Amino acid sequence: QRHIRNGSALKAGLEAMGLKLHAQQGYRLSMLTSVRIPPGVDDLRVRQRLLNEFGIEIGGGLGPLKWQIWRIGLMGHSSTEENVLLLLSTLEKLLIAEGFQVEPGAGVLAAIKSLR
Repeated sequence: QRHIRNGSALKAGLEAMGLKLHAQQGYRLSMLTSVRIPPGVDDLRVRQRLLNEFGIEIGGGLGPLKWQIWRIGLMGHSSTEENVLLLLSTLEKLLIAEGFQVEPGAGVLAAIKSLR
């Protein structure tokens, strides 16, 4: 139940930020979310900043999806409301720095609404 709840909140937040989920409806997992990297956003720079500045690790795409998607895990102990909200707020900051247009706070607000 916790994974479903937190995964749903993460997905709601990402979409509210204007990001597109990669996996089609019906094929999405609660514990792993794949999201398209917006055009003009540097995959490696964002992932390195997430890790080095905030201690948040997300995966890049594999094979033909390299440089096209991020893989965000919410598994086991890491599946918490706090981690969902931290990732969304931090990712928003980094996307804005990359020049991607994000409505400030939209992702966190959508996630909070989903968690209610």
